[in-house]
Formats: sequence, structure tokens, C-alpha cells
Amino acid sequence: MRMRKKPNLIPRLEACGELVITNPKEHKGRWRELMPQARAVYLELGCGKGRFTVGTAQAEPEALLIAVERVPDAMVIAAERARDLGLTNVFFIDADAADLEEYFAPGEVDRVYVNFCDPWPGARYAKRRLTHPGFLLRYRRVMGEKGEIHFKTDNHDLFEWSLFQFPKAGFVLSEVTRDLHANGEKGIMTDYEAKFYELGTPINRCVGTMGPLPEGTQEQFSAARSPEERGEED
Repeated sequence: MRMRKKPNLIPRLEACGELVITNPKEHKGRWRELMPQARAVYLELGCGKGRFTVGTAQAEPEALLIAVERVPDAMVIAAERARDLGLTNVFFIDADAADLEEYFAPGEVDRVYVNFCDPWPGARYAKRRLTHPGFLLRYRRVMGEKGEIHFKTDNHDLFEWSLFQFPKAGFVLSEVTRDLHANGEKGIMTDYEAKFYELGTPINRCVGTMGPLPEGTQEQFSAARSPEERGEED
């Protein structure tokens, strides 16, 4: 469902100007300058309205969190939440997951959050999924040696498929669960997740930690972007 356009969107974003980075490419290799004391840099892909974003920033004030969101009407809500809480360790950018290397230098990111991404059903759309090896390798190229990907989804088929993709890109799986909240609420939820939880929908979660890259992986999953990844038709 398309989000209803927010009134006064531009003035509202401007009112959060200190938290919204309009020139992310200029920060490549320099993100820690925003928070020199940061012990880690986290990247959230698709922050939506920001419930998980602000919750994580509050829970880990020593970490710098960069939240990516392509929908301005969602980003403004997330940014307002962070501003109203007085958070200084979270910033927002409009970027494409396929272009992360334009915004982040090798080894600059310690953790990537992929929460409730579009499952893109159908084999022809597999390359658009944010857990496809083509994307996982991009994350890998901007992550440190012990970098982690934290993945959550309510989509069972996407999760089962993704469990086979992480090892292809050299990520070792841990904390695999198909019902994260089976014994009660666990961890920080996204806005979608909170709704699913109330409905009793099982939430799948896993963590992928960087390990050795399998031989031939780079050649098999080329860095070139396909028409599907760019959102184009064949």
C-alpha cells in the first residue's frame, strides 16, 4: 500500500535538517566524523517510520546508526521521532542498497540491518531481493572483517530461501529462529513487526557474520547491476 503523501513534507524534513544527510556521497570514508567517539557504525536498510531506528539508537548510544529510506513520507516520520527524542547518534539518507559503495568506504560499516524487505515473489525477481548474493556481496565490501547482517522478515518463503544465500556470499549463520517472539516480545521491533506480533504472525530472524568468501563467488555474482535491480523491466 502506498503511503499517503504527508502535508508540508519539505518544511518538516528541513526542520530535521541536522539529522537528514542530503549529500551522503561526501561522507564516504568519513561517517565517523559525525560521531568521533562511536565504537561502531550500523546501517539500516529501509527504516520506514523509524520505530526500530530510534529504539536501536536509544539502546546503543555508543553506536552511530545510518538509516536508509527511499520514501520521504516515511523518512520524515522517522526523523521527527529521532529529533523529538533528542537523539544525536542517528542520521538519515535517501540511498539505494545497490549503490552502497558510492556512500561507504571498504570496512566502514560494522553491522547491516535488513528488516522486512520486499520479498519479490517469483524466480525472475530474485535479484531484487536484499538477501540475494549480489546484494550480500555489496554489503560485504563496505563492512569490517567481523561485520554482521541482522535479517528479520515475516515471509517464510523469503527466509528459507535467504538461509541458502548467506553462505554463498561467505556469511556464517547464527541465531536462526522461525518464531522470534514465541516466548514473548524479544528485541526492538519495527512498526510492521509490532503489528505482526499483535496478529500472532511468526517472525523469522537470523544473523550472518562475515567468514571466508567461497572461491569463485565474485565471478558468479557480478557487481554489475541488472535491469531487475534497477527496477527496470526486461
